[in-house]
Order: sequence, then structure tokens, then C-alpha cells
Amino acid sequence: MSALQDKYKALIDQANAAGLSNLQITEQDNVLYITGAAPSEEVKQKLWDTYEQLDPEFRSADARLDISVSGGGGGEQVYEVKSGDSLSKIAKNYPGLTWQQIYEANKDQIKDPNLIHPGQKLKIPSN
Repeated sequence: MSALQDKYKALIDQANAAGLSNLQITEQDNVLYITGAAPSEEVKQKLWDTYEQLDPEFRSADARLDISVSGGGGGEQVYEVKSGDSLSKIAKNYPGLTWQQIYEANKDQIKDPNLIHPGQKLKIPSN
């Protein structure tokens, strides 16, 4: 097992235990890539929470998660804001999505994009 796989062992173990379909764990250019499809949005969010615990604020940039939700009927995703979140930090969880797109989808409840609050439930637009 590589040093990166050791560092993210808890995340890899969680992904394996969560039953992600098409789970792939690869390493390239000192970056660990974890891809697969989670059975639910909740499972996906728990994986991101674990990743954030292992690498607060995602500063190491030595791991990439590309987790989709399987079996979803294309329904709208919802994200519950946690302490320390910003729209740009939330957007990083959704490849191809910008903070501006999240803001536009939630203008009914966000008056200032710099002011979001823990517990708020934000609509995540499909991109």
C-alpha cells in the first residue's frame, strides 16, 4: 500500500464498505483518485465528510473524489450547509459546477452569496 493509500485508508475502507458500484482507486502523479457511484446522496456526502476530516479544507490536493449517485432518477440534489462552508467550497464537491450556479439556483433563500448559514438546505443544480 502506498503512502497516499495509507493516508486515506479510512476513506478507502468507507468507500468499500458503503457498496459503491464501479469503485476504482488509482494513483497517478502523486494523486489518489477515488471514483465510483454511491447508492445515495447521503453516502456520497459521508465520503466527502471523511475526506474533509483527513484533509481539512482540501489543502493537500493529493486526492480526488469523483463520486456520483447511482440509480438517481435525475432528481434535484440538496446539500445541507455545514459550519465553515462557502458556496465555492460546496461547488468543489460537484465537478463542473460553479458557486455562481449554486447561488442562482438558491436566490430565493440566499440574498448575499457570502452569507450562508449552517443548516440551510441548498438546491444543487444539475450541470
